Amino acid sequence: MSVTVKKIALWRQEIENKPGALAAVLAPLAEAGADLHVVMGYRHPGHESQATIEVLPVSGKKATKAAQDAGLGASSIPTLLVEGDNQPGLGAAISRSLAEAGINVCFLVAQVIGGRFSAVIGFDNPDDAAKASALIKKAARLKGG
Repeated sequence: MSVTVKKIALWRQEIENKPGALAAVLAPLAEAGADLHVVMGYRHPGHESQATIEVLPVSGKKATKAAQDAGLGASSIPTLLVEGDNQPGLGAAISRSLAEAGINVCFLVAQVIGGRFSAVIGFDNPDDAAKASALIKKAARLKGG
């Protein structure tokens, strides 16, 4: 099973939760030709008037300027992008290995398309993210050979 783990920087912005807010943030990125692979938008429970938008990747001068002009900034939350061949139980194996190592997951967004999965995982600190990277790779090897 082929699994890759990369450190990434989500770009994020907290905004007013209202119709058109997501479109207003994404439009400059589209105009700059940004090829976004992940877009997350969510309102804040208990504070429904507030929302957060997170995107990745933001790279290149035009896309970076567009992101900054749209109010996005690189997140300080240590984050990994995990991608690979999907296999039933892999998510459980990865989460179990992190739990056994005492590593807390701040957030997780994962999906499967076809036979491939991707996951964006945030951690409390850079040391935990570095340890998690090795543990995720090991869990994937043990699960899939």
